Amino acid sequence: MADFKISASLEGHGDDVRAVAYPNPNAVLSASRDATVRLWKLISTPPPAYDYTITTHGTAFINTLAYYPPTPEFPEGLVFSGGQDTIIEARQPGKAVDDNADAMLLGHGHNVCSLDVCPEGGWIVSGSWDSTARLWRLGKWECDVVMEGHEGSVWTVLAYDQNTIITGCADKIIRIFDTAGNLLRSIKDSRDVVRALCKLPPSHPTGAQFASAGNDGVIRLFTIQGAQIAELHGHESFIYSLDVLPSGELVSSGEDRTVRVWNGTQCVQTITHPAISVWSVAACKENGDIVTGASDRITRVFSRSPERHASPEVVQQFDSAVRESAIPEQQVGKINKEKLPGPDFLKQKSGTKEGQVQMIREYNGSVTAHTWSSATQEWIAVGTVVDAAGSGSKTTYAGQDYDYVFDVDVEDGKPPLKLPFNVSQNPYDAATKFIGDNELPVSYLEQVAQFIIQNTQGATLGPQEAATGPDPWGTERRYRPGEAEAPSVPESRPKVLPQKTYLSIKSANLKVVAKKLQELNDQLVSGGSKEVSLGPSEMDTIIALCSELESSGTLKQSPAVEAGVGYLFKVATTWPVANRLPGLDLLRLLASATPITATTAYNGQDLVSGIQSSGVFNPPLNVNNAMLTVRMLANLFETEPGRELATSKFDQILVGIKSSLASNGTLNRNLTIAVATLYINYAVYFTTEGRESAPESSERGLVLIEELTKMLSGEKDSEAVYRSLVALGTLIKSLGEEVKSAAKDVYDVRSILGNVSGSAIGKEPRVKGVLGEIKESLA
Repeated sequence: MADFKISASLEGHGDDVRAVAYPNPNAVLSASRDATVRLWKLISTPPPAYDYTITTHGTAFINTLAYYPPTPEFPEGLVFSGGQDTIIEARQPGKAVDDNADAMLLGHGHNVCSLDVCPEGGWIVSGSWDSTARLWRLGKWECDVVMEGHEGSVWTVLAYDQNTIITGCADKIIRIFDTAGNLLRSIKDSRDVVRALCKLPPSHPTGAQFASAGNDGVIRLFTIQGAQIAELHGHESFIYSLDVLPSGELVSSGEDRTVRVWNGTQCVQTITHPAISVWSVAACKENGDIVTGASDRITRVFSRSPERHASPEVVQQFDSAVRESAIPEQQVGKINKEKLPGPDFLKQKSGTKEGQVQMIREYNGSVTAHTWSSATQEWIAVGTVVDAAGSGSKTTYAGQDYDYVFDVDVEDGKPPLKLPFNVSQNPYDAATKFIGDNELPVSYLEQVAQFIIQNTQGATLGPQEAATGPDPWGTERRYRPGEAEAPSVPESRPKVLPQKTYLSIKSANLKVVAKKLQELNDQLVSGGSKEVSLGPSEMDTIIALCSELESSGTLKQSPAVEAGVGYLFKVATTWPVANRLPGLDLLRLLASATPITATTAYNGQDLVSGIQSSGVFNPPLNVNNAMLTVRMLANLFETEPGRELATSKFDQILVGIKSSLASNGTLNRNLTIAVATLYINYAVYFTTEGRESAPESSERGLVLIEELTKMLSGEKDSEAVYRSLVALGTLIKSLGEEVKSAAKDVYDVRSILGNVSGSAIGKEPRVKGVLGEIKESLA
């Protein structure tokens, strides 16, 4: 049978496409973390072209979709969607986004993560993080049956037939219920969290009746009596979604960037995507085409029929995107580059099975990945292996390198558990694996995931809800689950403005930074640059500071600390520009850990003047050095002397930042996020402790408003936009009528806000919320 080829790439979502459905050959449905459901209608062919309408715009992530076919009462059918707000919406696809939904199904107490429909029985089934599955009767719109007994999130539900429901759970158990909610049997053959279920056709060659898949990357085939018939191996990471083609073939998608087509127990095609995760796959039951939703925000249609293939330009664009995509090194495991074959291997050796991956060391030293296509009998390039995003700091845990390894205190008196995380991972999936590996209650999942998000982005914006017990996040990036209840879904989004607390960016792997500093220092010594290198005792002082900082998070005043910040200043200002990163990174951490960093005299200069005199913001810009410098300036606000220094050098700092942003041709998101964080801290300073009425605060507030409107005019990164809006909104809300008037009349803030509102980023719930607060302040 012919291979699937790209038919259309449907772009429009502002965040991950988490769920897709393919109700008929002329329509595709997609749901996203941008809080929308979109209906894509086929408007012309060949080549296929689609146009979309937003049918649902919610207030939080939408994670799951199901399409109920037409009935006399609903001749277009119904689209069911659910997600983070716990509400399941039923809506006819032709309705405008502003029209009322046909029904709102209320009952789940947590995130809704799975839906399926049974037209023969007239019901819908849902699964949730609240550890229940629920059955809802069409037209009744109230929960009819609750299926309990799960000991974790119900990640997937299957309406097997009009009398039978199958659930897959984070507790690694598949359960089979009747529609009265009675548990008929449990299947414990799964080795890991169950994430996907699919009914198989009677003609399936194995005789199996349904398939399951999950976090261990294996598809298992079962009879309805619970007997396992076969295992399908091929995926290299979590499997998120399963569906069946009209041909009886199975199709799967997962965290290894692939969609795989299975004939019987054999993988017959692997479709690699230029994304980290392929969250969902669905088949059209009429023409056999498939649709996928992925983490790169794109919905894609694939077809085996040449008349439905995309234009050559779209095919080339997709193939190039796959070939040129960056594959995080940790996704493929440890690689010994010296033992990899060269490019000639691809011409001389054939693969042994569909989807086999081969790493190649190119002539320039880079490592590329290739997969074997059994259909075309050739190796297909699927990306270049790169180091993980971020500062490059890695730590090893259980023999694997990670960007972060957090300590999690579960029980007093016992050693902390280790929570490893790579920036290429989805935080919720890392949290799910951590909970499963350590046999923890699934009720911790939301808190652990939010902890990861918080500590890998550097800060949390907005007011924090008061906890009735100890700090639920602990200290020093250490988390103690269970000390606060999982957050409930508020009836309305809490107010963010004005921001009242300073933000800092403190995540780091101190051991790795210190090791890198030592390596670079040794290179200077061996290269004859002893005049700028650090002596053995100076290095010992810095390593001791790193150890103390890692264990306590702060540094007490001492001669060693005073000496250490001086040595790091030397590294950050006199070493070769390309080698200054570890010095700047450690100064960033010390800026928040001790006031000594702000009060020390550095060769007769203060910290800010000395760093800027080194040319850190001058072209040609070293973006990483500039980014770490701005993070250091933001961290100064953690101490009173630091705040005094940062505000006394306000004009000087802004000149440097404007220069760096003007030189930031690639618009590095880490730099712009750091700048936005610094501007938030200035905004907090000028609008708290009675300073909001001072003329100087208004003057400097207007300077910041001008810079923030410039940033917002061209910024495309969601986090940078959100932080810039928080800074802007804090200033407008708190600095009085003159500033508001200037914002409206001089800086045309309303127009800027309108542009953000009309963009994909403007549809994100958090951005939408803060936009509304700013507009309310300007009214």
